[in-house]
Amino acid sequence: MRPEILYPAFRSVTSLKGVGSKLGKLVEKACGGRLLDLFWHLPTGLIDRRPTPKIAAAPDGVVASLTVRIERHVRPRTPRLPYRVLCSDETGTLALVFFNGKEDWLRANLPEGEMRIVSGRVEHYNGEPQMTHPDRIATLAEAHSVLVVEPVYPLTTGLSPKVLARAVAQALEIAPDLPEWLEPSLLAREGWPAWRAALLRLHAPQDEADIAPMTPPRRRLAYDELLANQLALALVRAHTKRLSGRPIRGDGRLRKRVLAALPYRPTAAQTQALAEIEQDLASEHRMLRLLQGDVGSGKTLVAFLAMLVVIEAGHQAALMAPTEILARQHHAGLEPLARMAGIRLALLTGRDKGRAREALLADLAAGRIDVVVGTHALFQQDVAFHDLAFAVIDEQHRFGVHQRLMLTSKGLGVDVLAMTATPIPRTLALTAYGDMEVSRLLEKPPGRRPVTTRVLALERLDEVTRAIQRKLAEGARVFWVCPLVEESEAVDLAAAEARHHQLAELFGAEGVGLVHGRQKGAERDRAMEDFASGRSRLLVATTVIEVGVDVPEATVMVIEHAERFGLAQLHQLRGRIGRGGRAGTCLLLYGQPLGETARARLKILRETEDGFRIAEEDLRLRGAGELLGTRQSGLPEFRVADLAAHADLLEMARDEAKLILARDPELAGPRGPALRILLYLFERDEAARTIRSG
Repeated sequence: MRPEILYPAFRSVTSLKGVGSKLGKLVEKACGGRLLDLFWHLPTGLIDRRPTPKIAAAPDGVVASLTVRIERHVRPRTPRLPYRVLCSDETGTLALVFFNGKEDWLRANLPEGEMRIVSGRVEHYNGEPQMTHPDRIATLAEAHSVLVVEPVYPLTTGLSPKVLARAVAQALEIAPDLPEWLEPSLLAREGWPAWRAALLRLHAPQDEADIAPMTPPRRRLAYDELLANQLALALVRAHTKRLSGRPIRGDGRLRKRVLAALPYRPTAAQTQALAEIEQDLASEHRMLRLLQGDVGSGKTLVAFLAMLVVIEAGHQAALMAPTEILARQHHAGLEPLARMAGIRLALLTGRDKGRAREALLADLAAGRIDVVVGTHALFQQDVAFHDLAFAVIDEQHRFGVHQRLMLTSKGLGVDVLAMTATPIPRTLALTAYGDMEVSRLLEKPPGRRPVTTRVLALERLDEVTRAIQRKLAEGARVFWVCPLVEESEAVDLAAAEARHHQLAELFGAEGVGLVHGRQKGAERDRAMEDFASGRSRLLVATTVIEVGVDVPEATVMVIEHAERFGLAQLHQLRGRIGRGGRAGTCLLLYGQPLGETARARLKILRETEDGFRIAEEDLRLRGAGELLGTRQSGLPEFRVADLAAHADLLEMARDEAKLILARDPELAGPRGPALRILLYLFERDEAARTIRSG
């Protein structure tokens, strides 16, 4: 249960005065729908309204607060012209300009002959100073409310700065005084304030330095967030380890068959990773290992050989993938290996219905299936295994801890191997996986050819289509990836459909396929199947093909608006080509103007195919907020911590989490209640639940 002290923080923003359902939707779009979300919505800038120059000395283009006498109101001659209010002080005159101004309101707030303070940006028009739509209008008695430093918050269309600032201020009033979860010695050493004091100071910056990531209040809250993250991972891991495993040793007969039938030998890295996994399987403790390898480094073979160890010992294995496309791909890739080994392989997705599904579930429960590949469908309630002992979770950062626990609860002491092709820098690996044991596949298997990467401006599209025409004439197969439009699947789709239409006219409708996330499963599979078999030779796609799509014959990839993609995402997409022993070409098309960061990103991609170097550069260039497109990758998104700036705090938090659990594994000691509050404050509820579930 969430601690009672936090109840107010989880109330809806519509519980605030002046925030109805319409405004509530806008606030939710900008930062989230609960008061807690307003706590973490930190200022990104400030407006200093304290300067009070005379009119003649007010600098152009700068915000100032001027004390003026209201001289007269000038109605516009036509509705298209603005309403003007002329003001003065002893040094000159100033025009206040209002477009679509309401005369009654303006006369009430700016009465002729009276003194007022007006605050806003001063600009000179035809040499005369003016202020268009002042941000603040106040009487002299209200000067204290105007001459302040105002925080500037990220907004969304339709939400005014004033409304959002008022909502944040109200939310902060109810921010509770929480018990301290940090050691007094740490607070003293770092010079950090208490939690509530840190929060209030971050929302009341007095100068630019106050909004930098390295200020004590920001570092304090960043550390809290990272500690909650590391403590949660450590708790889940401890929970997994506490559930005793069962030692599993195979006799090698099935692996021998497969290795003898393979047309190549596994790389040294694959052999090493398999040895590490075998050792984990044989131990008394449950395995929780991450197999990290670049696109095409041969993770699936390692995972399959590990499954064979389990099957040799008489148990079952499961492989869970985040999307149906990827599950089907894995199933197709494992089928020939399963035939070599002489084992029974099945596929279970949400699309399986009726009698076929019932028969498959009956076989699974009776132990007639050795390995099942599937999506989230695997942990549905009616799915029962005869003896599940090993679960492989592909692209595991796309699944929550809870989902992983649901799958492992379907067997006894289930060992878990997580796989990812997303190259994750060490800093981020810590936030996503804690201290999970890691095996890395750093070599590429034989038959992988380098990919030539070229960067071209979108203006050269005609040139690109002519080059593609030549490639198609030579029998090549081509991926054409459409631009990623921030936050809008509908616009992504429109872009893909428009490009598909244009290319189908150029190259013939039969030869050009289309794949996107909104298609029905069967339709998408048909388009993929047409491309894999060669019935279509050019496939227009959104980023739905980013993970796991395997068409060895594809040798060319065109990525439109490459500057909109994350580095690691571009690397993942590029990894779809050059897989069939033929060299590949990747064309990155960018729109003008190209910013410095985007330019640096495309340059790195041209220089290297090393996924780990690419990921480290991505972290350095973009910070973790956007890294790997966290929205796409499912890696933890931090509200306060900035991993590029706070990497040292992450190391501290990891060590502290280890120490806390070594001393008090159940969080039952004096610090326990405060640490539980910390977990719920940063919404690590799943971890808090594992304490109770033992």
